[in-house]
Amino acid sequence: MDWPIAEVARMAGVTARTLRHYDETGLLVPSRIGANGHRYYEEEQLLRLQQILVLRALGLGLPEIGRVLSEQVDEVVALQRHHRRLLAERDRLDALAGTVSRTIAELEQSRKDGKPMTINRPENLFEGVRPSHYEENMRDFPGIAEAVGRRAATMSQANADAAHRARTAQMIRLAELMAGGHPADSEPVQDEIDVQYRALVQLRAVSAAEYRAIGNACVDNETWHTAYEAVAPGLSTFQRDAIHAYTTNRLT
Repeated sequence: MDWPIAEVARMAGVTARTLRHYDETGLLVPSRIGANGHRYYEEEQLLRLQQILVLRALGLGLPEIGRVLSEQVDEVVALQRHHRRLLAERDRLDALAGTVSRTIAELEQSRKDGKPMTINRPENLFEGVRPSHYEENMRDFPGIAEAVGRRAATMSQANADAAHRARTAQMIRLAELMAGGHPADSEPVQDEIDVQYRALVQLRAVSAAEYRAIGNACVDNETWHTAYEAVAPGLSTFQRDAIHAYTTNRLT
């Protein structure tokens, strides 16, 4: 039994365009092309698609997924490996959710008391957050990824951790501005985006179009989207809109 591309797209929750792209790149070749020119898939291709989507959910790029799948021989062994990675990611997200939940509770209590929040163990703010979270996903921007990689190679672990804490703090500040009702194009928000942009251009020149694409990735890149939403629901879209406003008002 086989299924047409439209049915596979519906079952998998992806677009037919995505499936055609997977075919064109050799990542997922259909079992046959019908007389009508439509692609058809059998169980073998559906299993491979499942693996592709699992690896995408784990933050891997398509080239890396292709390498992983090309090295696999036994499907059961491959699925066991993916299952272990999913369990590890689940544990990481559980830890991250707990971290955010504790931070929310402490912030709410400090506001009720009318006192600044006291952080007894600062490391608790970053439990479950991977320092390489953003570097890994810059692969969609090869030139920037290369610059980030060169910078990371020269950094000590302490400096890398400090940089990641600073980035997480930026996300929290932006979330607080969003919660405070500041529009994405307001001056306080744009000043935060300016800090982010200037940190990025220290590594490599970034055009307005490139920065706008990075803004889109905050929503479209599943890993980035998850990271922002873990801090505050709606933050990924708020970050994108703020970057779009910044490129329009300050980079053009």
